[in-house]
Amino acid sequence: MYDCIIIGGGPAGLTAATYLGRFLRATLVVDAGPGRAARIPTTHNLLGFPDGISGADLLLRMRQHAARYGAELANGVVERVERADTGFIAYTGSQAIEARTILLAQGVTNHRPRIEQEAHDRGVAQGLIRYCPICDAYEIRGRRVAVLGCSDHGAAEAIFVRHYSDTVTLLTQDASELSHADEANLVRYAIRVERAPVSDLSVNEKDLLAHLADGRSLQFDTLYVALGTSAHSELARMAGAELAPSGCIVVDEHQQTTISGMFAAGDMVEGLDQIAVAAGQAARAATSIHNRLSG
Repeated sequence: MYDCIIIGGGPAGLTAATYLGRFLRATLVVDAGPGRAARIPTTHNLLGFPDGISGADLLLRMRQHAARYGAELANGVVERVERADTGFIAYTGSQAIEARTILLAQGVTNHRPRIEQEAHDRGVAQGLIRYCPICDAYEIRGRRVAVLGCSDHGAAEAIFVRHYSDTVTLLTQDASELSHADEANLVRYAIRVERAPVSDLSVNEKDLLAHLADGRSLQFDTLYVALGTSAHSELARMAGAELAPSGCIVVDEHQQTTISGMFAAGDMVEGLDQIAVAAGQAARAATSIHNRLSG
């Protein structure tokens, strides 16, 4: 019987594990494998690392930190969670693990553009393909920037990036879904809108090439993908927790879901998708769990 099972070994899950370990709570982290944080080439907006740190190095340090204070770390996939008289039962294949509380920290998946996997991963590593302007728009100031996603979300992201560059182009992967208000705002901020859909993307040593359906090819220094995300909230849904229209998990001020004893933190909770925010939510959730277990 664990005090808490944390499902997800990203920044949120590992922060909560460290806090719970220091609260002297028996804690198990079950991690299904590399998530979004592991693919960050370098992050510069995380305090304490002014020269930047890769997502892989950051997660390694966080795992070592959590393990030092007694958290158990295991690789595996939790297939379902059931409520029990003593708390919860998490099932990983043929194994059933009991815990008094559950913390969901499984994150989200970015909707990717249509591009070959190898080219996508190379583009991300080179900074030619990016997903988070809040994280790294500082690094692309003054460059030729494209935003992929002709929707209200894409328009908002293009306007955000416009603060850092005078040359911003909004691209569409399929068809434009811009409202009249979006159109007016894009004109106001002098953001170019390409109506022809992107048929293909490619990368070379220094540029990203957007090949349009009308036969043209446009060169950019970087492309932000604004096609949305999907939360990994299936376990919460199966357990009966309330979800927001976006698919994210609804929580209260203590990070507790609508199921007593089940908590959630990180990107799968609606809010600003940032490592610092995920860590803050995890700290709050862990403290709430400790106080709950203390009676």
